[in-house]
Parts: sequence; structure tokens; C-alpha cells
Amino acid sequence: MEQLVDAAHFAAQSHWFQRRKNAPEMGPEGKAKGTPYVNHPLAVAQIISQIGKVDDVVVLCAAMLHDTIEDTDVTEADLRARFGDTITEVVLEVSDDKSLPKQRRKELQIEHAAHASLAAQLVKLGDKINNLTDLVDCPPPNWPVERRRNYFDWAKKVIDQVRGANALLEAEFDRIYAQRP
Repeated sequence: MEQLVDAAHFAAQSHWFQRRKNAPEMGPEGKAKGTPYVNHPLAVAQIISQIGKVDDVVVLCAAMLHDTIEDTDVTEADLRARFGDTITEVVLEVSDDKSLPKQRRKELQIEHAAHASLAAQLVKLGDKINNLTDLVDCPPPNWPVERRRNYFDWAKKVIDQVRGANALLEAEFDRIYAQRP
């Protein structure tokens, strides 16, 4: 339990100034202001726990930390020192290499998903469920319908590679996917 709370706190600190791309409100100068980024990793962990009925601390910690290496200044060494090798390895499995072009990163997610550990597949399921839910409930204002459709279709290609990991999460993904714009 301590490690889970520590992961939530670490994620909150790591994503402190970040915002999601969704825009439920307007900030200063009429600029769209998304929700706090930390809502996303917390929601991913909640989805895996409550919908997927997963209580594995490694999976839930990795869910909360899944974007720290990819989207913040946190390093692999930082995670290893604080959370150990097992959690860090799961985070690395679901992290994109930001030095690659976006299209290549998306292709690699599809290619790597089937060979990922079960823990990484569960994090991937929770992540895509939350991202699609946000696109349905509160899409970024600068994402036209076609871009949202393309994201839905790409997410399905990723999730189709992890079928069999967790029937409850897969059913939730399918439920959200059915709301494709």
C-alpha cells in the first residue's frame, strides 16, 4: 500500500505543471486549458483496479508512473532508485522513444504490444480506455472528427494485440470504442 501511495505522489509531482489536451475550460487570454495531467495516470490505475479487478501493486504503480519517463524529466535511473526494477521495467515497456517520429512510435506500439508482459498489457489497456473516454467526453478543441477517428482506429490496433490479457478491460475498451465519432 505504501508503494502505491508513493507512486501516486511521485506521479503528481512529476506531472505538476502539465495539462491534458482536453479543454473543459478557458484559461487567460482565451487559451484552452486542459485538466491536470495527473488525472490521467490516476484514472488509468483506477480503471485497471476497479473495472479490470486487478490488485497487483506492480501493475497499479506502473499505471500511475506510465508517462513519467516519456513525458517528464524523470529518468529510468530515478524510477529504479525509488520503485525498483520490476515497476521500472513495466514503465519502460509502455514508454515511447520520443526521439523517433510520431508515426514510427505509433507503429512500434502496435508491433510491441503482443510481446509485452501481462503487466504492460494491462497498463496499455487502461491507458487506451482512458484516452478514448476523454476523446468521447471532452475532445481537444483542435482535434477534428477525422483525427479522433484515426486515434480510435489506431488504439484498436494496439488493443487487438493484447486480447486475452483481461476480459473485463477488453469489454470496457470495446464499449468505449463503440462510441467512435
